[in-house]
Amino acid sequence: MSIKLSLTGIKPTGAPHLGNYLGAIKPALALANNYSANYFIADYHALNSVRDPQVLRAQTYEVAATWIACGLDPDKVLFYRQSDVPETFELTTILMAFTSKGLMNRAHAYKAVVQDNAGKNQDPDFGVNMGLYTYPVLMAADILLFDADVVPVGKDQKQHVEMTADIAQSINACYGKQMFTIPEAIINESTQLVQGLDGRKMSKSYDNTIPMFVSEKQFRKTIMRIVTNSQGVDEPKEPEGCNVFSLYRLFATDEQQAALAARYRAGGMGWGDAKQELFELMNGFISPMRAVYDELMADKNRINLILEAGAEKARALASKKIVFLRKNIGIS
Repeated sequence: MSIKLSLTGIKPTGAPHLGNYLGAIKPALALANNYSANYFIADYHALNSVRDPQVLRAQTYEVAATWIACGLDPDKVLFYRQSDVPETFELTTILMAFTSKGLMNRAHAYKAVVQDNAGKNQDPDFGVNMGLYTYPVLMAADILLFDADVVPVGKDQKQHVEMTADIAQSINACYGKQMFTIPEAIINESTQLVQGLDGRKMSKSYDNTIPMFVSEKQFRKTIMRIVTNSQGVDEPKEPEGCNVFSLYRLFATDEQQAALAARYRAGGMGWGDAKQELFELMNGFISPMRAVYDELMADKNRINLILEAGAEKARALASKKIVFLRKNIGIS
């Protein structure tokens, strides 16, 4: 029985933070233990929002370095840049012929823009480019090109995998054979909510993130910005519901959690002390990854070589798929 394939796309749109690591990167990397795993940098997807070429290049390097620093082994998995596999875009054109406009009209991202425009009494399609509108088709091409069996996504992306399955099923039915594997979404329901500096979900939109690979000095400075209440040093404190403790428990052993909780309840510990404990614990975890990240970012040619090697492997697989499709749809 062949090993099933998982595929993960990573959009280069900003510096990765702890919420990204715990909520997406770590569980996605764990899939490589049970699946043949593909990981790709979705730079063409990013083009819908990132229009500065220098920023897009820089963020592509940052994403590549981040995933490798977090444990991705390019010798054991397939790791490539979307733009290095032109077969993706030929497949997108093929899929367009089997994708109804009505299906695209139901895409959550498009509907959200239309709804926002309606609230502002603007034309429904104001600000909508075809990259946004056809985003699900390009995503379908990313998935179907390699016949991925499973795709780890957040709940907001589940619809795109379902759309991919719909398109694939339509083509399979049209030609009376399995042209594509029908993918399934994997949603990690057990992923913990990672609180940001202000107690809300860690998100760039809230400006409450803890960047992973800033300098140790800047990392500590960020930890010290975590919002706490006005209790004094001598007052006993309750760990449950505390922003500092909620982050501490994500990295601490049961024994470490129990020890810090006891200090909270005993009194005599200020918030600065609690944040210092959090910093030392988290920095100890991140420091080895930061060292790898900094080394890669200082030698971008090494990243280029990794991505070029991945592209060569990816294109060898993708070209076979395109040859198969061309033959069966009558193009060649």
